[in-house]
Amino acid sequence: MSAVFAIALLWQAKPVTTGLEALARDGFRPLQGKRVGLVTNHTGIDASRRSAIDLLAEGRGFKLTALFGPGHGIRGAVDAQVESAKDEKTGLPIHSLYGKNGRPTAEMLRDVDVLVFDIQDVGARYYTYISTLALVMEAARESDKAVVVLDRPNPIGGDLVEGPIQDDGLRGDFIAYFPLPTRHGMTVGELAGLYNKAYGVGCRLEVVALEGWKRWMYFDETGLPWINPSPNMRSLPAAISYPGLGALEGTNLSVGRGTDKPFVWYGAPWVDGAKLCEDLNARKLAGVRFKPVTFTPKVQPGLPRYPHTDKECRGFEVEISDRAAYRPVCSSLHVLDALYRLHPKELTFSKACAMIGRRSIEQDVKAGKPPAEIEKAWDTDLEKFRATRKSFLLYP
Repeated sequence: MSAVFAIALLWQAKPVTTGLEALARDGFRPLQGKRVGLVTNHTGIDASRRSAIDLLAEGRGFKLTALFGPGHGIRGAVDAQVESAKDEKTGLPIHSLYGKNGRPTAEMLRDVDVLVFDIQDVGARYYTYISTLALVMEAARESDKAVVVLDRPNPIGGDLVEGPIQDDGLRGDFIAYFPLPTRHGMTVGELAGLYNKAYGVGCRLEVVALEGWKRWMYFDETGLPWINPSPNMRSLPAAISYPGLGALEGTNLSVGRGTDKPFVWYGAPWVDGAKLCEDLNARKLAGVRFKPVTFTPKVQPGLPRYPHTDKECRGFEVEISDRAAYRPVCSSLHVLDALYRLHPKELTFSKACAMIGRRSIEQDVKAGKPPAEIEKAWDTDLEKFRATRKSFLLYP
């Protein structure tokens, strides 16, 4: 038996244990005698797909009193602002944290002693679940409540850190709450520790750690079931590209919403897909190729009308050949550069550069500054972040 095959069998025999599973196995120790508010959505499940809501509702020695839902709602099916409601199964109130209130209010926390956070992140700064985490922690501190974070894997691994720390003027926004690079390489539990000490939140925090997760693991190496974290995050390859190419949603491109391959297909009616792919592939970016594609976004059941709906779009499909070598933030700069060279009158940068983290990217691209030179300017801040981050890493 080869060593590689033996290791693969070991992973299958001993999959990663999530914080939720560890909490339940150990008798919900941090929750005993407490009134519990649960911040979760459809991704808060155990290995047999039982929801955190059901597990905590049936737990003994404590009382689940309230539910809190992030962006996309507690069932993960909404792609718009979410209204507060009542959970049909438990009868508990569901307080929306993606609408009128981005954080729990004192009134919402009146019957809560401890807030439990259990949501699957995707590893990108502008994926809003980690901003909800920060806001929940701040609200807990202000109301003198404890926070228990049930850790989950970073699905795109925890080794790589990429992209700029966002400009000062971009911080505090829902897509950029605390200073982080675009790809942060941390789990939600690690981020909670970083927020609490390095960024001064200062709440009463406990993290229920993962068991068996290593930093080099991608989600398909954990043995855990994949659940789409949001309606348009439908695959691991999409998640891998998202910390960089996801920012193209801030331009006037379609990012594949309204198709079967969101964040894998990118294009617009005005793009010459063949020329764009020829340009991008000539740059020989590590771990990725770009394949010409034509697609027409459609309105899908339960989802809104996205850009270029019912219009034929031409562009590219992302084909990841080596995910360890692939750098999605670097690739996003090259795509913006190539698009501007080919379609300077049609391309609108809009919010894309702010999503990546530096408004100056637009001016740099228009001035002809090479992507490598743009990236080089981020090095000092990124090294400082890596040094700070190191103190909060929980896993080898």
